[in-house]
Amino acid sequence: MAKKERLSGNEAVAYAMKQIDPDVMGTYPITPSTEIPQYFSSYVANGEVTTEFVPVESEHSAMSTCIGASAAGARAITATSSAGLAYMWELLYVAASDRLPIVMAVVNRALTGPININNDHSDSMGARDAGWIQMYAENNQEVYDNYIQAMPIAERARLPIMICQDGFITSHNVSNITLYDDKDVKAFVGEYEPEHYLLKQNERLAVGPYGVSNYYMEIKKAQAEAMKAAHGIIKDVGQEFAKAFGADSGRGPGNEYGLIEKYRMDDAELAVVVIGSSAGTGKAAVDMLRDSGVKAGLVKIRVFRPFPKEELAEALGGVKAVACMDKSDSMSGCGGPVFAETRSALYDTPDKPLMINYVYGLGGRDVTIETFDEIFRNLAEIAKTGECGETYRHIGQREK
Repeated sequence: MAKKERLSGNEAVAYAMKQIDPDVMGTYPITPSTEIPQYFSSYVANGEVTTEFVPVESEHSAMSTCIGASAAGARAITATSSAGLAYMWELLYVAASDRLPIVMAVVNRALTGPININNDHSDSMGARDAGWIQMYAENNQEVYDNYIQAMPIAERARLPIMICQDGFITSHNVSNITLYDDKDVKAFVGEYEPEHYLLKQNERLAVGPYGVSNYYMEIKKAQAEAMKAAHGIIKDVGQEFAKAFGADSGRGPGNEYGLIEKYRMDDAELAVVVIGSSAGTGKAAVDMLRDSGVKAGLVKIRVFRPFPKEELAEALGGVKAVACMDKSDSMSGCGGPVFAETRSALYDTPDKPLMINYVYGLGGRDVTIETFDEIFRNLAEIAKTGECGETYRHIGQREK
């Protein structure tokens, strides 16, 4: 039977890990994800899981541990943030190209330069093309639910997956959460039975061989096809989750987890596209604007890889003006990754909206209802005049 509890996002992830009871955790601590292995290590010490807990000397070694364990046929997990994810960089590509279903909890934090330990999405967005599935959570309940769905998704897609949440905002914030029964979570995730692995008796197997030019491109195309196929797998697992836990989670049939979430978009004329915890603030702003007669709406991207092209085109087609909000900057001179990919997704849509980009919240800078109100006022002006002006904008920073 499900139970109500109050947990931080980090506690929720560690609790989901305990319920799944993976085979191996390779880990090295880094703020603000340190609590995840800390909580999980207590479950190991108390005999509540059978996981082999492997504390190592760096994040590079943590991912190496996971790669070796997963290649050997084990369920492998880890957790990291910011510079820790960057230190894994080389091995992120190795895990993806070896098609290893490693599950990694990423607690999003700004990358150093200058030094900062607060939230933005520069770490995981920097790794967006490494070949990992990427899921983002708005709140503590969603990060818990996402983690439970992660393992079936990764194992069916044969791709590694990042379950991302906003550092400190959800990772350390304590909120109400529904925890499902251990046996139900275990049944949902199921047993892991890989077809091929290094320790399989009487099977010769090489993992991570040298990819000469006669084979390298075929391997990369196979990865790309697997990522496209993950689109349907994520939706299937979301529907299965709704059947298994819908009565308790509020995500029952008709309200399943998908790749995006639409909020008050049925008749929206102005909309924002956002990722992570800022969606909660954005929804409050939308409600306020609706009360004053503004046809505002919001689209939350829950899955950034694979990118939800069709879903966004359907959700935003017919809207007059849209602002894509990026909590990281591509340094491209043209905008952030959410803007670039959303705009590309809508390029062939006949009734595509006028679109602008706002880079916001870098290094933990606050985003408020007033921030969204300013954005929607600018969208209203764009819809009225038909002129976007500067499409690449920053908001919330001090001006000279």
